[in-house]
Amino acid sequence: MTARTTARSATAVNWAVFAEAEPEFARVVEDRFGAFTHHVLATLRRDGSPRTSGLEVRFLDGELWLGMMPGSLKVLDLRRDPRFSLQANPGEGTGMGGGDVRVGGRAVEVEDGEARAGYVEEVEPPQPFHLFRTELTEVVRTYVEDDTYLVAQVWKPGETVRTLKRT
Repeated sequence: MTARTTARSATAVNWAVFAEAEPEFARVVEDRFGAFTHHVLATLRRDGSPRTSGLEVRFLDGELWLGMMPGSLKVLDLRRDPRFSLQANPGEGTGMGGGDVRVGGRAVEVEDGEARAGYVEEVEPPQPFHLFRTELTEVVRTYVEDDTYLVAQVWKPGETVRTLKRT
């Protein structure tokens, strides 16, 4: 698998582009997702209402990957409307070490080819499965600073991280 970006819209990029633009922020987000195995994926149902589902994610070769069981409702949702929001597991209690992080964008199904083969070799998922790579439209981290400020960091493709603080 390669980290290169294939033909993508200017408003959506892969993980490698985000990590190159904002390496420190990307590390914090990856660490937050790496702290737990299961996270929450939000998709859109046929009627437009939200659906949340548990999900494991992987950061490999410049991509953020979403693997899913065959025929799952989240697969059907993403095939119909690729928009998603992914929130890292907050963990136990209220500590939320590293803050609350979420990633939004579009999921693109990968059905064959070198990228899928590389994922299978690295992850060894149960077969059969569905694989989606992500095209990011937003990365957000919210945390408390000095027990005083609520801080939100927001990144969008083509922009630098915006940091908002409030008491």
